[in-house]
Amino acid sequence: MSHKMKTHKATKKRFRITGSGKVVHRSSGKSHRNVRMSSKRTRNLRGLTVLDTCMVKSISKALGKYSY
Repeated sequence: MSHKMKTHKATKKRFRITGSGKVVHRSSGKSHRNVRMSSKRTRNLRGLTVLDTCMVKSISKALGKYSY
């Protein structure tokens, strides 16, 4: 009897797989204490960042068969 792989919920909240197979995530350092940062730095931290290729395999395994 085989068991289903469960989705790692913390990974599900933080990462998403795009249609082309890339893994994207939010930039860190934007939750609090942003007054001290320059406007340029906060602006560049907006949006999503593509994850490094060395981590893609482990993140995909943690997400299971869904891309979220």
